Parts: sequence; structure tokens; C-alpha cells
Amino acid sequence: MTDTRRILRLTGADVMTFLQGLITNDVKKLDRGLVYAALLTPQGKYIADFFLVRDGEDVLLDVAEPLADALAQRLGMYKLRADVTIEPTALHVQRGTGPAPQGALPDPRHPDMGWRAYTPAPETDDGTDWDAIRVRHCIPESGIELTPDTYILEAGFERLGGVDFRKGCYVGQEVTARMKHKTELRKGLRRVSVDDTAPPPGTEITADGKPAGTLYTCAGGEGIAHLRFDRATGAMRAGDAVIRLL
Repeated sequence: MTDTRRILRLTGADVMTFLQGLITNDVKKLDRGLVYAALLTPQGKYIADFFLVRDGEDVLLDVAEPLADALAQRLGMYKLRADVTIEPTALHVQRGTGPAPQGALPDPRHPDMGWRAYTPAPETDDGTDWDAIRVRHCIPESGIELTPDTYILEAGFERLGGVDFRKGCYVGQEVTARMKHKTELRKGLRRVSVDDTAPPPGTEITADGKPAGTLYTCAGGEGIAHLRFDRATGAMRAGDAVIRLL
């Protein structure tokens, strides 16, 4: 596995309305399978991204382990008098790109991201090079490309099916909607070529000696970079590597 996940269980009569007023995606989509979404600050910045899936009347929430405690605490803060309980589970994520086992669901971000299933069995790895797939399709990862400074539209959440602009209000919705409808994005994640040994994730990218962005995950001579589009017009550098927008 490329990351360790924690599976939380949300129970109670108010779970659906509680989530609908908080997260970036429409919980009605749970009737069709996995839902990818995020929780934002009121200022529209990223707190955590996660998957949701129905389990009977409950909802399972699949989040990166390093984000789980803070996310559970934030959800608890919003709970107030709602009939919602947030509990840990003993479930684990199974992932793969081969034949899907019974109960597995397609990853909603991209068909090449395979399937996810939730079972008591320990996490397993089918040998998939997840970083290579993410780089090929510019899919950000929790704690790497997705940080507390991230605006989700700059991270491609609309393309990844992680935000719904018709669902109504949620925390951070006003800023996200304004970025969608009233401004042109000047920065964001893009796939780049990396012409040399890839430097560590988080290496600054420069163009003509000026800061142009940050290089993150690299695989197979390509990478995911957060770029200022006005400076990403030619050859750039990240450490000793030459970077070009693809």
C-alpha cells in the first residue's frame, strides 16, 4: 500500500444531513457507490480528503491515517446536537487494479485507480505502482500534493469528481464557488516532465531564477507539480532536474 488508511463509522439518524452540510460532494451519490470528497475550512482551504461508502444505514469514512484524528475532532466539533456518532472500526482498505473481489467498488477519481474494498483482513498490496498512475493522471495524494494550503480546485477536484457545484451549501463553499465562477485559476497542479534524477517531493521549481512552483510526486520521468501558470511557459528547474509542462 502507498499509504495507511483509517476507517471511521458514522451512525445515527442525522448522518446524511450532517455530512451534506459539511463536505464538498453530494451524499446522495452514495446510492451509486463510493463518493470522493473533502472537508474544508470556512476560508475554503483543505483539511482532509476521504472516501465515503454506505454500510447498511451507516456511512464508512476512509481517510489517510495521519489526518484521521484531526478530521474526527473537526467532525465532532460540528456535530452539536445532531444524532451522529463517529467511531473507529477494525476494517482495512483493500486496493487493486486487477479483477475486483466481491463487494469492491470502483475508485471514483479515475478508472485507472482500480477498486477499493473494506474488510477485516489486513491491508494487502497487489503490486500496483500507484504513484505512476497518480502522476499519469495528475491525481493528488493526502499529505503530499494536498496540504493545508491547498485550494481544492487548484488540485483538480472538479476533474476528479470530488466537488459538486449543485448540492448547496457546505463549509468553504462560498470561496470554492467564487473560484469556479468568478476567477481564472492562476496556479494549480499539472503534470510535468522531469529530465534528470527526480529531487525529493517539496523541491522548489524556478523559472529564470524566479519561484514558479513546487515539485511533488515523480515517477517514470514525469511528476506532479504545483505551478504558477504565468511562469510555467518554458524550461524550469527543480534541483538539478529540468522541468517542463506537459
